[in-house]
Amino acid sequence: MELNWHKSSYSGNHGGDCVEVAETSRAVHMRDTQHRHLTTLTFTPEAFTTFVSDLKDEGSGRS
Repeated sequence: MELNWHKSSYSGNHGGDCVEVAETSRAVHMRDTQHRHLTTLTFTPEAFTTFVSDLKDEGSGRS
């Protein structure tokens, strides 16, 4: 299956920290834009929501 990759809305606009995601009905795939040839992370949609929430909490000091 061909994935439709796009820059994550959570990526910064300062370069060097860009993450791309591709969503399907069963999974969210994530990869490093600078190293597309390396492996990707794959989450269920629920696990991805938890992952992003945990990152937000970590960044705010609420972990």
